[in-house]
Amino acid sequence: MHAILLLICSPKGPAAYSRLVSQEVADRLASANSGAVVIRRDLAADPPPLPDAGFSAAVLSAAPADDPAFIASEILIRELEACAALVIGTPMHNYTVPAVLKAWIDQIVRIHRTFRSTPSGKVGMLPDRPVFLVAASGGWFTRPSPAGTPAQPDFLTPYLRAALGTIGLTDVNIIALEGLTRGADQVALALEAARARLAELVPPPPER
Repeated sequence: MHAILLLICSPKGPAAYSRLVSQEVADRLASANSGAVVIRRDLAADPPPLPDAGFSAAVLSAAPADDPAFIASEILIRELEACAALVIGTPMHNYTVPAVLKAWIDQIVRIHRTFRSTPSGKVGMLPDRPVFLVAASGGWFTRPSPAGTPAQPDFLTPYLRAALGTIGLTDVNIIALEGLTRGADQVALALEAARARLAELVPPPPER
């Protein structure tokens, strides 16, 4: 494993728990793989461009990869192609992905480049690699709240599984951070649960 791509999506900067835990995931992966480097892309600080008319026309005309409309898309796709693991740290905004992460998806999910259309459906063109998704929410989306409130809708994790699966990335591992607006005690519990999940996914190196 040579490169670990870390996507940061929260507008909260260093105060974001999704940023904190996703950095821990990337650091754990790097420590478990000698020589690995972490490549950070802060989508909140430097948002990808939204697809415009030129991008749409280039996609529909099957323009070559060096078409000027694909400059930003090619940078992001090549960055993804070069990584051996992808880590995404994101909040849940209104039950789904934040706008900056949707913009990244719209740049990297590109017909003729990262997927092709066949009579049996879309087929991803990228080799699979592990994806670690750290999803942070003020409420609960994997289960009811401790008070019994029903779990809120979750369009984030199934959407990302579908979008990433379209380009060939199917090994998606979820680390949930829930109840983050319910006080310091709940934040501590959420971090403890997330770190326990991380230990399952990427066991810590043995003590020497």
